[in-house]
Amino acid sequence: MSTLATEITADLQAKIERLNALLDSIAARHANVKLASSLAAEDMLLTHAILARSVKIGIFSLNTGRLHAETLGMLDAVRERYGYAIEQFHPQQDAVDEYVAQHGLNAFYESVDLRKRCCEIRKVEPLNRALSGVSAWVTGQRREQSVTRAELHEEERDEARNIDKFNPLADWTEADVWAYLRAFEVPVNPLHARGYPSIGCEPCTRAIRPGEDSRAGRWWWESRDTKECGLHITSVSAIPVVEVSSISPAN
Repeated sequence: MSTLATEITADLQAKIERLNALLDSIAARHANVKLASSLAAEDMLLTHAILARSVKIGIFSLNTGRLHAETLGMLDAVRERYGYAIEQFHPQQDAVDEYVAQHGLNAFYESVDLRKRCCEIRKVEPLNRALSGVSAWVTGQRREQSVTRAELHEEERDEARNIDKFNPLADWTEADVWAYLRAFEVPVNPLHARGYPSIGCEPCTRAIRPGEDSRAGRWWWESRDTKECGLHITSVSAIPVVEVSSISPAN
């Protein structure tokens, strides 16, 4: 840990300890569990928490074909820092070609339905393949990120996929995330320093303005209550929180 570890307050230290215990318990409870990584700040935090302690949780990313070069560069950054190759899932090319032929390459600007269809092809279908055969998945979602995530639970049941879903950073603030990243010198997407707190596909992401919430730069032409791509709005239900201190850590 660097000298910047002094940024870690008692409150944040408690969150880190709970995070580590929760990740250990997830790995102990599920033989096959994966982190879905966007390669942005929250997921880089979780990547570090998993790989630095060799927690048995796999990591994958959705390579939509429209990502920033800086985002793709994070794959190399993870490989260099941790010696780990993040698994990539791509969209089905025939579905991409059909969408472009029928609607145009950037038809997602025209309507919410066309945008969601693009997300379905480039993100949701690859996610479903990535999660095939697993019993749980982990995300970097936080309640603070947007109005669509205000009721986020730390542990949920993804009813549509019939697997458990964990959001271990649900109650973390943006300040918590960045204090952790600095303290542990975690590599981060350089776009964050250019005003991109939330990073998705290049044509659907812009830098935010002062005072905007962290996801304001995602699909900025839409209303706040439609700003999800379908990855996290399948049927979920909250399940009782398991006391992590009572579970043996993963081996």
